[in-house]
Amino acid sequence: MGDKEKKTGKKKSVTIFGYPLSIFFIVVNEFCERFSYYGMRAVLVLYFKYFLKWDDDFSTTIYHTFVALCYLSPILGAIIADSWLGKFKTIVYLSIVYTAGQVIMAVGAINDITDGNKDGTPDNMTFHIALSMVGLLLIALGTGGIKPCVAAFGGDQFNDDQEKQRSTFFSIFYLSINAGSLLSTIITPILRAQKCGIHTQQQCYPLAFGVPAALMVVSLIVFIVGSGMYNKTAPSGNIMVKVCKCIFFAIMNRFHNRSSQIPKREHWLDWAEEKYDKLLIAQVKMVLKVLFLYIPLPMFWALFDQQGSRWTLQATTMDGNFGLMVIQPDQMQTVNPILILIMVPVMDFIIYPLISKCKLNFTPLRKITVGMFLAGLAFVAAALVQLQIDATLPDFPSSTEQQAKFINMVDRPIDITAGKYAFQLQAFQGNEEYYTYNLPFDLTIDSGSTDTIRLPGGTRNTIVIVEEEGRMTNIKFGDVVAKPEEGANAIRFFNGFGMTLNITVGEGDFGNIVSKNMSTYVDVPQGTAKFFIKNAAGSTCVFKREFGFGSSYTFIIPPTFILEENCGPNIKEVEDIKANSIHMAWQIPQYFLMTSGEVVFSVTGLEFSYSQAPSNMKAVLQAGWLLTVAVGNIIVLIVAEAATLPDQWAEYVLFAALLVLVCIIFAIMAYFYTYIDPVKIEADFANLEPEDEKKKKNSEMTKKDMVENHDEKKRRSSNEGKIVQTNF
Repeated sequence: MGDKEKKTGKKKSVTIFGYPLSIFFIVVNEFCERFSYYGMRAVLVLYFKYFLKWDDDFSTTIYHTFVALCYLSPILGAIIADSWLGKFKTIVYLSIVYTAGQVIMAVGAINDITDGNKDGTPDNMTFHIALSMVGLLLIALGTGGIKPCVAAFGGDQFNDDQEKQRSTFFSIFYLSINAGSLLSTIITPILRAQKCGIHTQQQCYPLAFGVPAALMVVSLIVFIVGSGMYNKTAPSGNIMVKVCKCIFFAIMNRFHNRSSQIPKREHWLDWAEEKYDKLLIAQVKMVLKVLFLYIPLPMFWALFDQQGSRWTLQATTMDGNFGLMVIQPDQMQTVNPILILIMVPVMDFIIYPLISKCKLNFTPLRKITVGMFLAGLAFVAAALVQLQIDATLPDFPSSTEQQAKFINMVDRPIDITAGKYAFQLQAFQGNEEYYTYNLPFDLTIDSGSTDTIRLPGGTRNTIVIVEEEGRMTNIKFGDVVAKPEEGANAIRFFNGFGMTLNITVGEGDFGNIVSKNMSTYVDVPQGTAKFFIKNAAGSTCVFKREFGFGSSYTFIIPPTFILEENCGPNIKEVEDIKANSIHMAWQIPQYFLMTSGEVVFSVTGLEFSYSQAPSNMKAVLQAGWLLTVAVGNIIVLIVAEAATLPDQWAEYVLFAALLVLVCIIFAIMAYFYTYIDPVKIEADFANLEPEDEKKKKNSEMTKKDMVENHDEKKRRSSNEGKIVQTNF
């Protein structure tokens, strides 16, 4: 790490199959770094929601703020590398910052650190939030700072006569990016779903963040190990700084020469000619022409990056059982890299050639327009899926409403009148639906005495009817008022048996349930659950039940219950919240449309930018491209906070409509764009430079001759004056 950056030339490096050995360290470094970043990011929004207990909107806001910072910091990284430290030292120093951020995130996710009362909930959530925010800030600085350096540093390892090997390296390099992304978005959610903890067993976010942190440590070590083999170029000044200075000087010079008497110039950048050469000014003009086209592009990224936030949250309300495997909500993001690996060759070798054979002029700007339109369609598909999900969700009460359902624990049918609702319940059965009330209501059972029922606003309740000494009485219990989190199933038992029962399931414990009482809720994961029911004498029976995702049940143990080995048929159930019934597979069409849009938009956008950029300013356009991603994430924050739409499907439609509008604007801008050949323009200026120098030299010679002639005339005039004066 202490090696000095080489100032001139490139040292001869060890090669394998014609490739510098050093690039293998760089490829492994990139794979580990991308695994670390995408692995952490895959579970991030669920960490916000379920560990830090933030709501969906705030979780989305912080997620996109983090992503925006990750794409703003590359500009800083490029300036540091090109102006001061060089690429190698920048990568090393910022990787250390990056690693520290990942470690801090993993530590901040350990709930046992502040869980003094050992109840499974951190006692000082502020501490965990502070660590998480510091960790994310360091990660954003690290991953963004090294982003523009690693690929370019890899390219520096090749000599000028290794163009073919350099091209192959970049293909392998980007393959390592996708491989790291794909594997991490599969593995990290699996790690998150594991149970871990000292005092209580909970979802293992420390492991989900710890493995990416370990991969980042490996990434840093691997990169440093190859230090002696690298070609390191000294910082030679950042072209972005030069471009900004040129633009600033042109603006200020124009401002100082704003008088109407001063002749106008063809382009406002021509006001920089007093300080900068014409070639640089022409190059800046080309860059600004492309950057102007970038203005509408952030809207695409505003939709694209919601795959990791809104779409992941949408998946938490869906059924992830694919038969042979169960998909976690955050694992659905793997559909994107998988489809990329499929769609890129499909587009390059099938779709584009077919379009070409149809004699259609499918220009890069038209491809970008189509990509934006496909992303808009993806959000329309997401809105349609959300409408189907909303149709299956319970109608929870507002803050001024109360809901109630009833369970009959009497061994005969009873007639119930509850406010305006009248119905009959069979023995040991409950209502299928909740009844909604705005005011206290009267409850009458079998034409007996009437009780006035008062329930808290915004609550769901179960009212159990029992018979005591020949008289009907009711017992009220509060129910869950939201879908169970993380796809779990909220389960409880009502003990109508004549003795205390102890019920456990896996590591969950319902405790000792006395007669005519309700247990607490226990979250039971998807799959087959085994409930062990015991009495004080130690007699046990096993009750098995298959669960989906996101349901809630009240199981009734009736007075006729028999504590035997197969006691399941004796237990009755009341469904309080239906399981998620919309399958996660319905998200695949929206992922397909979004990935197709990404392939057409992103790959073509970079290709177009490079083809229209001057040879020495491709980094400027790369920074501009990354900046559109950052601005896109900021747009999500603005729209999500300003729109305040009550329904998620409406927000999806809003984003789709905004992108279609921007797509139309971009199509108009693209229609008036004229393609250029930067190489030809630069060559023309290179040919003009000797001519300009000759003209400048002739101008200086002419000016010198004029001065000499003027001095000679003045001298002669002075001599003539002296002669005349003598004659007088």
